[in-house]
Parts: sequence; structure tokens; C-alpha cells
Amino acid sequence: MSKITIQCRLVASEATRQYLWHLMADIYTPFVNEMLRQIREDDNFEQWRQAGKIPAGVFENYRKALKTESRFQGMPGRWYYAGREEVKRIYKSWLALRRRLRNQLSGQNRWLEVLQSDETLMAVSGLDLPALRAESTKLMDLLSSQIAKPAKDSKKTNRKKGKKQAKQTQGKSLYQALWDLYQETEDILQKCAIAYLLKNKSQVPDKPEDLEKFQHRRRKAEIRTERINEQLTKSRLPKGRDLTDEQWLEALAIATEQIPKDETEAAIWQSRLLTDADSLPFPVAYETNEDLKWFLNGKGRLCVSFNGLSEHTFEIYCDQRQLHWFQRFLEDQQIKKDNKGERSSSLFTLRSGRILWKPHSEASKSTPWTANHLTLQCSVDTRLWTAEGTEQVRQEKATSIAKIVAGTKAKGNLNQKQQDFITKREKTLELLQNPFPRPSQPLYRGNPSIIAAVSFGLEKPATLAIVDIVTSKAITYRSIRQLLGQNYSLFTKHRLKQQQRAHQRHQNQKESAENRISEGGLGEHVDSLIAKAILETATEYGASSVVLPELGNIREIIHAEIQAKAERKIPGLKEKQDEYAAKFRASVHRWSYGRLAQKITTKASLQGLETESIRQPLQGTSQEKARNLAIAAYESRTVVQRA
Repeated sequence: MSKITIQCRLVASEATRQYLWHLMADIYTPFVNEMLRQIREDDNFEQWRQAGKIPAGVFENYRKALKTESRFQGMPGRWYYAGREEVKRIYKSWLALRRRLRNQLSGQNRWLEVLQSDETLMAVSGLDLPALRAESTKLMDLLSSQIAKPAKDSKKTNRKKGKKQAKQTQGKSLYQALWDLYQETEDILQKCAIAYLLKNKSQVPDKPEDLEKFQHRRRKAEIRTERINEQLTKSRLPKGRDLTDEQWLEALAIATEQIPKDETEAAIWQSRLLTDADSLPFPVAYETNEDLKWFLNGKGRLCVSFNGLSEHTFEIYCDQRQLHWFQRFLEDQQIKKDNKGERSSSLFTLRSGRILWKPHSEASKSTPWTANHLTLQCSVDTRLWTAEGTEQVRQEKATSIAKIVAGTKAKGNLNQKQQDFITKREKTLELLQNPFPRPSQPLYRGNPSIIAAVSFGLEKPATLAIVDIVTSKAITYRSIRQLLGQNYSLFTKHRLKQQQRAHQRHQNQKESAENRISEGGLGEHVDSLIAKAILETATEYGASSVVLPELGNIREIIHAEIQAKAERKIPGLKEKQDEYAAKFRASVHRWSYGRLAQKITTKASLQGLETESIRQPLQGTSQEKARNLAIAAYESRTVVQRA
């Protein structure tokens, strides 16, 4: 991805900040909350939830209806659309999370079905172990030959069923081919042979199965399934932001006046009471880059105003490292203005922006527009910083628009609306021929056969492997100590402070004291140093891309591994198991893998490296996981290209 997000503080008079707070907290946030409520109470909501998608027209209909209500009057017109998009984003994320959990649960159930002991497989198949191994070897050789065989050779297969199976196997890994065949076949003997191969990583082992290790492995899968199922069951509907603590007071009244039916309901009440309500309004997004107007005030300071709030101006206060981006926004706007519309805003470096409030580090009990900072976040395309990158984007946009125009014209018998659509797009194509003047900087070109991959782990947050895909061997590895070098002491210092903060939070919980303990900026600084070292090493070896682990279920995998380890280490003693697991879990959950991944992605984008995400292997050392991550990323590309 070439897009990154930068931010700055918006400084304005107290009257302006008070006015913005009033709009965002008293009108805009209730508007979003009400739309969230009405959609979840819609008669068709259960149908949408099962389908995993809410029709786009639903959001627009509710926007139009709510806009007419008196309590939501007074906002800039753009904000009603921003509220609609915020609600759409929230429900899209919520539905995507449920879909991901359902897919994970389905996958785990399939895996539990396959993950049977050798004794069970022998009993079901009616074969002894040598015969089961022989059947598995025969099946593996057959599939391996079909995978390696060119597509044209599959026509020589005599049987129709064999021809179809050989064709479907093309372009797949042996592991995936085994899974597909397992789903298709109804032959019990073949199913047992496939299950035997799948649980042994597509190989036929020479040694007999260690029953204790198998039970540990199966228990890990069961724990993972139980947690996913619990998450899916307890998934709460989006309810918006409670700026008045009304929902918390309602939960308190229920907890004090009623008796819970069971432990589950008691846990739900406790969770609502212990969850801190979000005290800040929803952000307001400006998806069109021309909704932001940039200028210099009388003091020569860079300022911005917004569509619908033109009477209010805001000064830009940002880090020196990001100032050049905001100056570029002003330059792009001025160039377009000076050329009287002969250039397209689709090549503006700024892509979109959004206004939001952030807590002040020294927040007191004063007014909320004083206790919180007004912040502007801007999305920028890093390729548009240079002439070479701008040309790349220009060609992409021109190709895309030309394809749309050609497709629309091919329909024939166009109405006036379609004609206007084509005219507008053709005008954009014409404007794209005049790119903005940008500094020249050659694009980074890595070696396609060299891939950098980063694995995440318990004790080692990041391990880097530079892999030559041609030989499938790692050129070099970098541990967290090697990546940080002289700065490794900052890593150990951060870990120590994490432990101290965790202990302090635990003490505060026991004493019912304030439990919000900020970690400061050390963790973010360490992540920046790690990301910088990873990218320097990747470019040094000419890597073409950086592969990162998918973060969707990394904590669930680690939790299941820890819990199963605790059960094996301390069998039968539930309290001791929980105590043992808690020590490991605390250290895992204190490291922000998401923040580290974002740092790596941002820095890679600035240097012109592509990033991609692949599911991290569960087995092996941190170095082996990083190496296998790179190989898996390359294989996934190959499968897509074949398809």
C-alpha cells in the first residue's frame, strides 16, 4: 500500500473549539448513534446479518429521514454524508468480524474432524498402521504427480473422474489438494488416508505417534474452537458512543436492582460496568480533498478551513518531519488555482481528511473543548510526492477511467445522465495529461526473487528473514537484538516498564482505583526503531517486498497454545493452570503487534516497498516461521497467477 496517514493539531480560538465540540458532541454523534440504533432495530436486520451485508440504499434512506428531524439540524451538509459513511464503516467492520469468526470456527471444526489419533483412524478404516501408511503414500504420490503434471497432460487420463480430478488439482499445493479431496470424497478409506496425511503435514511419518503430544495438539485446537465460539456468541451489536454515561448508569441500575439469572449474565453486567465509555465524539470525515482549503495567515503560518465551516480557520501545528506534507497540500491547491482548472485534483497528494478530538495529556476537569485537542488526520499517497510516482498513479487512473468510459459507451442508447457521466470522465482524462510539477526521485526496484519476511512471537516481537525464493533458503536472519543494536537497551527498558505498569494496574484493580496508566511514547519509539532497521536491512539486500503475519487471529492462536501448555504442564489443577497461563498471556498482550505492523507498512510505503500479509505458520522457531512466511507469500502469488 502506498497510502499513509499523517496528523496535526488544529489550533483555533476557544469560541471556535467550543462551536466544533457542540456540533460534534451534541448533534453529529447523536445523529450517528441514532442511525446505528435504527438500523439494528430494522425488521430486516437479522436477514442482513445472516447475509453478512447491509444494502447501501439502507444507509442513505436513514440519512435522509434523520436529516429532517429538528434535533439534527444545524450541521454542515457534508457532515450528514460523513455520518452515513461512519455508520456504514462500523457495520461493515462488525459484519466482517463476525464473518471472519464464522470462517475460523468452520475451519477449526473441519480441522477437529480431521485431527484424529492413529488408533481412531485405524479403527474407522479397518486397516493396521502399515496398511494405512501404504494407502497414504499411494494417495500422496498420485496427487503429487497431478500437481507437477502440465494441464495438457491431464487430457491423457482415461477415466472421466480422473480427468476432472487432475484438472482441479492444477496450480494447488499438495496440502490444499488434500483438503479439497477430503471434502469431495465419500470413500471412508480414502478419507482416513487423507486425514493421516493432513495431520502429519502432507508426509508419511516413520515413527509411531506420541499419544501425549497428540492429545496436547488436539486440546489446543479444542481451546481455540471454544474461544472463537464464545467470541461469536458474545459479539455485541454496535451501539455508538455514550458521551453522557447514560448506558453506564442504566447498567448500574440493572445490576443494583436485579439478580442475574446465571454466571454468564453476571459477567455481562460486570463487563458493562467495568468498560470505560468513549467520552469523545465520532470523527468527521472529508472524503473529497477539495473540501479542505489551505492558506497562509498574516503571520505566515499554514492554516486550513473546511467546506461548511468556512467562517472558522485553524492553524496547523505538526511535527517538523510531517510539515513538508502539509506544505505540499498548499502547493497543489495553489498550482491548480493558478492554472485555472487545467489540472485534476485526482493527482493531489492529499487524498482525504478527518477531524477528531484527542485527550490532552494534562486533561483536567475543565470544559471538554479545553481538555481535549482538536486533530486533523490526512491520508496521503506517497507515490504522489515524486514525478516518477505521480506518473505511475496518472497512468493507473487514466487506464481505469478509459476502461469505464469505453464500457459505458458500449452499452449504446445512452440517456442524458450517462452522456454527462462520459463527458465528465473524458474531461478528467484530459486534465490528467497535465500532471503537477514534482521533484524527481527514481523508484525503488527490488529483486523479485528476494523477499523480506517478519515473524511475530511471544518472547521475540519481531524476527526478520531475507529469503531467496529461487533456492528457498534464507540469505540472512536478524533477531530483535541485532535489529536494534545499540538501542536494544530501550527494548529491555520498555519490557521492564510494561511489567511495572501491569503490576500497578493489578494493584489498582484490587483497590478499585483509577486504572488508566499510559505507557508513554517509549513503546512507539521502539517500534519505529524496529521498523526502520527492518526496512534498512530489506533495501540493503534488495528485497522486492516485505511480508507480515496476518493479525486477525494471532492472539487467539497464542492464547490456545499457552492454555494447552498450561494444561499439559499442570494437569488437573485449574487454578494453577490459569495462574501459569496468565503470566504468559500478560506478556503477549502487552506488545502491540498491530502498531509495529503499521510502522513497518508506513516506512515501507515511503521507501517504495510493497507489503503483503500471510497467515503465520504455527510450528517452528521464529526464524523458521519468518522464512516459511516468505515462501508462503511467494506460493500464494504463484497460485493467483495460475488462476
